[in-house]
Amino acid sequence: MKLIDDARGKGLDITADIYPYTAGSSLLSQVIPDWLHNGGVPRMLERLKDPAIRDRIAAEYEEIGRDFSKIMVSYVKTDGNKDIEGMNIADIAAKRGENIVDTVCELMIDERGEAMNITFWGEEDDVDTLVQHPAVMPCSDGWLLAPTGLLGAGKPHPRCYGAFPRYLHQYVVEKKILGLEDAVRRMTSMPASRLKLQDRGVLREGLKADITVFDPATIKDKATFEDPHQYPEGIRYVIINGAITIEEGKHTGALNGEIIKK
Repeated sequence: MKLIDDARGKGLDITADIYPYTAGSSLLSQVIPDWLHNGGVPRMLERLKDPAIRDRIAAEYEEIGRDFSKIMVSYVKTDGNKDIEGMNIADIAAKRGENIVDTVCELMIDERGEAMNITFWGEEDDVDTLVQHPAVMPCSDGWLLAPTGLLGAGKPHPRCYGAFPRYLHQYVVEKKILGLEDAVRRMTSMPASRLKLQDRGVLREGLKADITVFDPATIKDKATFEDPHQYPEGIRYVIINGAITIEEGKHTGALNGEIIKK
């Protein structure tokens, strides 16, 4: 944050976002060294079959001390690998009687580079400090999911279901390190202003009616890393562009969202 503070002190317009978790999520390919990505995924997957390449990867992993017990496979496409969703790579390697590098490379090849992971990297105290910074607003960094059907596959990051309810519950209700009004501002008018969305982010006649009605005493995330496909508690109504989308905690079937173009 010192870099951001120093830049802001010089007049640069810089803000940041954060979500209330100590783990990130991405494609499993993020653990593959950068030099292997040259030429795209097909060429990378071919290179991963080469024993000499695997030896080089192993040497790099050893040099940086990467801890694969903190990297969990969260989603795979192939039925043959479904049993490892939710397991960390170190345990997968032990289960299969392989070394770490062979496990990673074979997973990459089996899944055509499309397996996803969750990496546990942080400490709660660090997140507590960052969420209070005046230039920081919350985000989800998530994507559209549902507990059933095709969107209910795998063990995705719980941020997709719980980021904003968790933000309110953790920092306003439990830890009391943010006031309710400040937390709501950081979730609404602050990002809207940052993105120059002039007709959203505040409640005012004539503007877009994007409204969430929640109970500050009961709002809470339920999604976990072990069981992520769970909707939060404490949200009674969600209104999108003036249409009620969630009513008494249940979806009405209204599909009133829209792509916002700059």
